[in-house]
Amino acid sequence: MKIATYNVNGINARLPVLLDWLKRSAPDVACLQELKAPQEKFPEKESQDTTD
Repeated sequence: MKIATYNVNGINARLPVLLDWLKRSAPDVACLQELKAPQEKFPEKESQDTTD
């Protein structure tokens, strides 16, 4: 099992970088820190599936 952590420091500003990292590292569990986004502005749809 691969567990990874990533300090996002603002998910909306760095979403493309985060998605690229998730695809390259392919962790089973990803712990994201410092999202800095209220629930209503969290990019839920974009972050659902990174296996494509």
